[in-house]
Amino acid sequence: MSKVEDVPQPEYFPQAFPREGFPRFVWEERPATLPSSAWTTETTHRDGQQGGLPLSVEQGVRIYELMCAFTGGSGAVRQAEFFVYRPSDRAMLEAALERHRSGAPVEPTTWIRATRKDVELVRSLGVRETGMLASASDYHTFHKFTPGGRAQAARTYLEAVRTVLDAGIRPRLHLEDATRAPREFVLPFVEAVLEAAAPYGEALRPKFRVCDTMGLGLPYEGVAWPRSVPGMVRELRALGLRAEDLEFHPHNDTHLVVANCLAAVQAGCAAVNGTLLGKGERTGNAPLEGVLLHLIGMGYFADEQPGFKALNALAELYEQMGQPLPAKYPLYGKDAHRTRAGIHADGLNKFGWMYAPFDVPGLLGRPLEVSITKESGLAGLVFLVKQHTGLELPKDDPELRALHAWVQAEFEAGRQTAIEWEEIGPRLGRVDSR
Repeated sequence: MSKVEDVPQPEYFPQAFPREGFPRFVWEERPATLPSSAWTTETTHRDGQQGGLPLSVEQGVRIYELMCAFTGGSGAVRQAEFFVYRPSDRAMLEAALERHRSGAPVEPTTWIRATRKDVELVRSLGVRETGMLASASDYHTFHKFTPGGRAQAARTYLEAVRTVLDAGIRPRLHLEDATRAPREFVLPFVEAVLEAAAPYGEALRPKFRVCDTMGLGLPYEGVAWPRSVPGMVRELRALGLRAEDLEFHPHNDTHLVVANCLAAVQAGCAAVNGTLLGKGERTGNAPLEGVLLHLIGMGYFADEQPGFKALNALAELYEQMGQPLPAKYPLYGKDAHRTRAGIHADGLNKFGWMYAPFDVPGLLGRPLEVSITKESGLAGLVFLVKQHTGLELPKDDPELRALHAWVQAEFEAGRQTAIEWEEIGPRLGRVDSR
């Protein structure tokens, strides 16, 4: 290997992987379309419930309080949307509005169907902005309406938009199923909304939410309309929409949810709509904690970051509700930072950063953990003993080897479950098990 030269010091790429923060984007060329600021909006009280999350009023209010605690003064989550059709939903909304008037950082908004009847429902609720369902694909416009079709759908939506504007409420048009929608509907409809809203002034300037409803968008330029998320954002911006006029709302049906969010931002969309911890319809909404981790990496929230440790309480709340996160859910699942492989445990013992993506305990308030399996070897035991007692035992320590022999015997006898510290500690006689 004469072509590989040794160096006096290792290269850890500290610009990309700072010890004190989340991984950073090191741009070879910063995209010209990247917005000057970016943020997220929350939909647990709407899409989370729609996806099967059962919320009492107390739980809904607690979730709002936790998203405010997470956001703090960072502006990471600017708005949260609520249903308004049931008394319990209106009670959650009213509690959130009261807290927002008292200084809570997340603005409550609503979601309605684009009908005159629904507009009348939100007129008296005291919100400044409402989302409005505007299904955009022919899958919807031809089959939701009677007799159906694009023109009838557009007329229905525009009538509701004018009613919302007359009520002094800012409309946010949710272009449902946009990644299966024809350009010939989306672009003329957006232009018609802008034209209808123009006389009402800047305060009521419409927003548009691009919805990847079935998770079919792709994060690439060069893909034909309607699947290219950056391509669609670019064409909408070309109509005169500003970065802050656009939100991107994807689902995770095909595993591309975070990648598509980052592609939307990079193409010029300032806001991403999703849920903290990814609750939502089917495979879930964009997990905003993951999106925000990467937005921080892009350079946003340099003055103040959201408080990621606050989401441990949200994960605990969901567990109490019978809606726990999957064990391997990124960042906050109970096994997200747990290794069972001896080679990984050995790496953690020798150089902790080897198997840590960033400072997990410092940034998330969650420990790096090891569970003992038949693959864990002596290294897993060394890690656990040090983590729980502070005692660093050499691999040739007699008591450690005896403990390892017991572990091996357990698995050779047919044990299938991992061995945790609660079993190991009492067997390590010379230290106080904690």
